[in-house]
Amino acid sequence: MSLTHRDEALALDAADPLAALRDQFDLPPGIYLDGNSLGQLPRRTAARVAQVVSQEWGVDLIQSWNKAGWIALPTQVGDKIARLIGAGPGQVLAADSTSINLYKVLAVALQLALSDELGSASERRRIVSERDNFPTDLYIAESLCRQLGFELVLADVDEIAGLLDERVAVLMLTQVNYRTGQLHDMAAVTAQAHAAGARVLWDLAHSAGAVPVDLLGSGADFAVGCGYKYLNGGPGSPAFLWLHPQHLRRLDDEAIWQPLSGWLGHAAPFAFTPDYRPAPGIARFICGTPSPLALAALDCGVDTVLAADALGGMAALRRKSLALSDLFIERVQARCAGQGLSLVTPSEQARRGSQVSLRRDEGGYAIVQALIARGVVGDYREPGILRFGFTPLMLRFVDVWDAVEQLGQVLDAGEWRDERFQRRAAVT
Repeated sequence: MSLTHRDEALALDAADPLAALRDQFDLPPGIYLDGNSLGQLPRRTAARVAQVVSQEWGVDLIQSWNKAGWIALPTQVGDKIARLIGAGPGQVLAADSTSINLYKVLAVALQLALSDELGSASERRRIVSERDNFPTDLYIAESLCRQLGFELVLADVDEIAGLLDERVAVLMLTQVNYRTGQLHDMAAVTAQAHAAGARVLWDLAHSAGAVPVDLLGSGADFAVGCGYKYLNGGPGSPAFLWLHPQHLRRLDDEAIWQPLSGWLGHAAPFAFTPDYRPAPGIARFICGTPSPLALAALDCGVDTVLAADALGGMAALRRKSLALSDLFIERVQARCAGQGLSLVTPSEQARRGSQVSLRRDEGGYAIVQALIARGVVGDYREPGILRFGFTPLMLRFVDVWDAVEQLGQVLDAGEWRDERFQRRAAVT
């Protein structure tokens, strides 16, 4: 895509077959390029949450666990998410946070490795991950390594393949790197790990709802993900988890525990017995009481992505996402040449998620703040990363054109040097 005039971007928007999906959202003024950090508000969400508050909670009270089906929301919303990530019915659970779900699933993965060792001369006591993986993933893995006697080995992305050997129990990767936007080939990486005898745990926080995911088709073992980014579930939205059915079956057949064995993960929670007996299948991964308010909001957010099914589904969203990010990269290279910006995200479409990251050695944080003051919202990540997310459900080509023009003006005028843009907020 090579556009030379703003009118060409407007023409692309007029011909966009996905344009109507934008009407699902309450959009504030400005240009929002941070859906990879927090998705925008669906129009249905406020009314749906208000209904939960005023009627289901306010009038029906405790009856709503049955009458309004609150108790089934983790699996009902999980089934909707399953349609977006290539999983089957009854395989995905919406609950807790990504960090907590990662702890639960990774603990099971490590126990499976220990169980495999019984009667075998081999020992697999390593978790391998990308050095640039999201910190919470690394922190959780480090904690479990201390508890269970494993070792966490970190490497640059191009070194991962060379580390896959008979010592590795689990390869843990985020499918789209949060900082660089680089996309892993899930099927190829999973096959490579399996050939070395390792299992793979995928973090889908920056891919679910943004790029096509096929967990079953790729042979993946485990996955966790986030509800508040491309799934538009709202701040602090419940996360989700998935295990391949063959691993779930082993949990039923062997003494492998889900470490956070809360009461709702019990086979008969309302029997209130003092001993724990896990529920069958994915239901054992429920820990504490779910939030109907949060799950109702997430349900609305997931529906905004599923609305694309009638227009080509995730494949259509992916095509538009790549076209938007292609335009952004091309316009930055043309409009902001000589301004010290370098492209961090791979330019090849097959290696790129739904974001573009730029690096500048000086003033990166302040440049983002100056853009936000002009109504163009991105975010900043150390070291020197200006990060922009492209959510095809609501973003237009003219938005991308105008955002780059604003970036060019900030750089041309040195506007980012203003003292007010230097002050660091708690959240960057």
